[in-house]
Amino acid sequence: MSRVWVSGYRSYELGIFQNDDPKLKIIKQALSDQLSQLIESGCDWIITGGQLGIEQWTVEVAKELQQKYPHEFQLAVMLPFKKFGSNWNEDNQAKLHQAITKSDFSDSVSNHPYDSPKQLKNYQRFMLTHTDQALLVYDPENEGKTKYDYQAIQQFQQNHAYPLQLIDFDQLQDIADDYERNLNDDF
Repeated sequence: MSRVWVSGYRSYELGIFQNDDPKLKIIKQALSDQLSQLIESGCDWIITGGQLGIEQWTVEVAKELQQKYPHEFQLAVMLPFKKFGSNWNEDNQAKLHQAITKSDFSDSVSNHPYDSPKQLKNYQRFMLTHTDQALLVYDPENEGKTKYDYQAIQQFQQNHAYPLQLIDFDQLQDIADDYERNLNDDF
């Protein structure tokens, strides 16, 4: 069994606030490419969280990939604590609900609503010990909240064989450049 933890930037950290933002198409293409490779290499589970941004976009991309790979993998959305996202606006709560509904499995690591940063540390530890590798859309030169997951993974790697794959801004730019070239070739 091979389980992959996928996380990355929040949508606001990338300045993406609309579903028709051109940057989103590039990010989803990068996720699709990397997840396809992982699935073809034997990934059984794609496991992500419910954060707005990379995690919810991972759910959308993975759901599309299940059409191409109908029996190859399953999708899980793991939340750090009960009532996660309950303080979000209605639209964002609806997006979270949709992500959970699209998954094959969902649960909360903590059975209690948020009461301590320790729950987030426990969530990281759970994700690290229940997955075999990680894929982060993250550029260490452009920190965001994902830096905490990145640091936890690096620390975990000191005592465990735990591969980490990054999709950084240079890779996203390469995909955008390829997309632009392909558009120009079509004319």
